[in-house]
Amino acid sequence: MSGDLKSGLDRLAIRGQRSDMAGKRAAFQTIGCRLNQAETAVLREMFVEAGYEIVPFGTPADVVVINTCTVTLESESKCRQTIRKAVRTSPEARVGVVGCYVQVAPELLASIPGVEIVAGTEHKFDVFSHLTGPRPERPTVLHTRRISRELFSIPVTGDFQDVTRANVKVQDGCGFVCSFCIIPRARGGPRSRRFEDILRESRALIEHGHRELVLTGVNIGTYWDGERDFLAVVRAVSELDGLARLRISSIEPTTVADGVLELMHASPRLCRYLHLPLQSGSDGVLQRMRRKYTASEYRRFVERFAELAPEGGLGTDVMVGFPGETAKEHGETVALLKDLPFTYLHVFPFSLRPGTAAERAGDLLPKAVIQERSQELRELSARFRERFAKAQRGMVRRVVWESRDEGGRWQGWTDEYVRVVRATAAGGESLPVERVRMGDYNGRLVEVSPFGASADLVSERKESGH
Repeated sequence: MSGDLKSGLDRLAIRGQRSDMAGKRAAFQTIGCRLNQAETAVLREMFVEAGYEIVPFGTPADVVVINTCTVTLESESKCRQTIRKAVRTSPEARVGVVGCYVQVAPELLASIPGVEIVAGTEHKFDVFSHLTGPRPERPTVLHTRRISRELFSIPVTGDFQDVTRANVKVQDGCGFVCSFCIIPRARGGPRSRRFEDILRESRALIEHGHRELVLTGVNIGTYWDGERDFLAVVRAVSELDGLARLRISSIEPTTVADGVLELMHASPRLCRYLHLPLQSGSDGVLQRMRRKYTASEYRRFVERFAELAPEGGLGTDVMVGFPGETAKEHGETVALLKDLPFTYLHVFPFSLRPGTAAERAGDLLPKAVIQERSQELRELSARFRERFAKAQRGMVRRVVWESRDEGGRWQGWTDEYVRVVRATAAGGESLPVERVRMGDYNGRLVEVSPFGASADLVSERKESGH
């Protein structure tokens, strides 16, 4: 078994505890990215197999597990608040804290009253055996600076409760070492999941009724298992029987092979959507960030995507207020954003992370300047969303339905990552994947109406001009 799950995952042992755990309740809370969500789903399934009832976070529970994030100071603050809330809600609960924030600050989190165990990146899945074993007299710290670089497997299928989309972890860690980023320290270097194990969990999730799978990791485009690269993973998962559609989560632009874009153009299952982090449109800032492309190279990546998926959804990350960012450099970012077909932006004010190269850069911008520039980009993002949503009017799109609103109407997402709501309520507990006619945008989502037969397994792109 891999280092990523090297102990505490003997499934027979987990099932053997079921009678002892009957009637016990466990709650989980995830702060951060899709990868954290995928890992929490694995932890949740371990407790389900042991007989625990899973209850919503914030309700009394016997065990509470919190999966943390350290990407910004704000996310760390949110983690500490979440831990304290868990202890207040369930003062007798056995509380475990895992993940990236633990990896960089284990003793700090272990010192919070009520925490029983903290587990860093290499040991996060070990919390199950600890929280179901004898209660220790003092907080337990499971942490090592060395994180395995070996191929890994995850011999448990994630428990994604009552959702149609499920995240599949294919990769972990990163070796790009951008000057602002603490993730290589929190997650370690790049490593990949065994190809066959990705397919095993993907098949199981489809059998559990998940209609959309999302491939996720830290730097997924660097995936490698022998002769198999990320394109091989995308192709193999997209061809699995019973899958409605496949989505690629955030991916570095320099790692997107042409073959991925060509498959996106040709495959009826692979969503016409990419999230390509930009961070800055200024070559000077990109160089100081240690990004692996120039603004013109990034432009060519996007132009190639637009060529093969002309109506596709395109999102990006933009960091505002990197040390030394001038008004001119900010203006270069704004100009590039306006010149490319983005459908939304994730805007991140610069957050100084101890242990990163940017910590030594100096020349920090005033908070007011960062806030002003951030607001400008958030308003730009809102205009992008509105422009793209209104351009969908009259188009036929495929939707995977996820949940009902208060009026009983189904809500979901198109392949292009536009949030939609069914114009009329539908009976039954669930809907298949549907082809819909896109309607009006109300500032938050698009109203749609059914169009023709169910699009259960295929998208008839010719209806929308493809």
